[in-house]
Order: sequence, then structure tokens, then C-alpha cells
Amino acid sequence: MTSDEWQAHVTRAAALEIGTWLEARGRLHHPIASLTLGDLEAMAVNAISRWIVMQSERLHRQDWSQDDPIATLLLA
Repeated sequence: MTSDEWQAHVTRAAALEIGTWLEARGRLHHPIASLTLGDLEAMAVNAISRWIVMQSERLHRQDWSQDDPIATLLLA
């Protein structure tokens, strides 16, 4: 998978996490302007958390270098 394909894959996964969060709270059909700062923060946390999990899993499947700052942050 190329870097661009990986980024698209992770972006879709993060969007699904945001949709799941909104749907669980019955807010999926509401306009974005009705969301509170707390709603936006919660969606951001879910999306970032999903990215961390996916990136960690990807790094575990690959040989990661101690020189890679992201790999070191996530796996060390």
C-alpha cells in the first residue's frame, strides 16, 4: 500500500469513527452548526485514537526503525 493509499484508508476509518460517534448519540441527522465544542472535541479524540491504533498496528507489521519518531512515540 502506498503512502497515499494508506492516508486515504486511515482518513476513511477516522470518518467512520466520527459517524459512529454521532450515530450513537442520535446526532447524525443534525446540521454541523448544531454541534457543540464538546461534540467536536469528542469526534476529534475518536478520530485521533483510531489513527493511533491503525498506525501502531501497521508499524508492528513492518520493520520499524528506532530513527522513526512516530514509530518511537507509538511503540516505545
